[in-house]
Amino acid sequence: MEHELFQHLISQFRERYRKVLEIKNYSTLGGGCINNALKLDTNHGSFFLKWNASGPDDMFEREAEALKEFHKSNNEYVLFPKPLLHKKIDNTPGYLLTSYLQPGSSKNRDERMGYGLAQLHKVTNDEYGFYHDNYCGETLQDNTFKTNWFDFYVENRVGHLISLIEEYRSWDDSDQLLFEDFIQNVEWMFNYNSQPSLIHGDLWGGNYMDTDKGPAFIDPAASYCDREFEMGIMTMFGGFSQRVFDAYNEAFPLDDGWRERNLVYQLYHVLNHYLIFGGGYKQQALEIMRRYC
Repeated sequence: MEHELFQHLISQFRERYRKVLEIKNYSTLGGGCINNALKLDTNHGSFFLKWNASGPDDMFEREAEALKEFHKSNNEYVLFPKPLLHKKIDNTPGYLLTSYLQPGSSKNRDERMGYGLAQLHKVTNDEYGFYHDNYCGETLQDNTFKTNWFDFYVENRVGHLISLIEEYRSWDDSDQLLFEDFIQNVEWMFNYNSQPSLIHGDLWGGNYMDTDKGPAFIDPAASYCDREFEMGIMTMFGGFSQRVFDAYNEAFPLDDGWRERNLVYQLYHVLNHYLIFGGGYKQQALEIMRRYC
C-alpha cells in the first residue's frame, strides 16, 4: 500500500512544487482513531502524511481547507500544520501531506493555548457556516451559511445530527418531542451578543499536541460559529487546565453567561458520539435535554 501511495505523492509533489521528492525513510505514528499516519523523512525535510483507503472521499480536502483557514489568524501562540498536498479517496487511498510538528515540551503551554485559541476566534465572518460541508470525525457537518446563530445551532448542528441518528440509530417519537421542547425552552438563552468566529470545532484533549516550538491544534472540524460552541467539546472530557480558560478570557473575555449555555453546546458532541458509537450516549443526550424541560 505504501509503495502505491508514495508513487502518487512523489508525482503530485513534483507537479505542485516543481521539485523532486525523495523519501529516504518513513515510520508509523500512533494516536489516530480513524486514519493511518506516517512521518516521512525526505530530501526536503520531514513531513506528516495522513492516509486512508476508506471514508468520505473529500475528507482530506476539507481538512486541508480548514488548516489553511486557521493560518488566517497569523497565530503567535499556537501552531497549525501547514497543508501541502491532498488527494481524494477513490480507487486508491486518499491522503493529506502537511508540515511535520516535532513532539516536545514547550514553556507556558496552557497559557499559550488560551491566548492562541482567542486569537483564532478573533477571525470572524459575516455568517455562520463554512465554505463547504466538512467532518467532525467522520460525521458530515452541514455548513450551509446562515445569519442567525440560533437557527444555525438548531438546524445545521443538532437538528442535522438528529436526522442522521434517525437514519442510523434509534430515535423515536418521544425522543423527538423532547428535542422540540428542549429547543423551545433554550431559545431565550441565545439572546446574547453573538458573532461568527472561526473555531476548531473538535478541540478535545486528543486534538492538541505539544511540540518543541509550542502547542499545536490538529484534526480540525472548522467552521464559523459562536465561539462559546468551542467550549462545549473542551469541557466535555477535560484535558484543559483552568489556566487555558483564564488566559483565553484575559485575551478575549467570554460573556458572563457562557457557563449556563455550556451544557446546551455539549449536546451536539454527545449526539455525535451517540451517532458514531451508540451505547449510553443517547441517554446522556436525553438527560441534557430533560434538564431544560
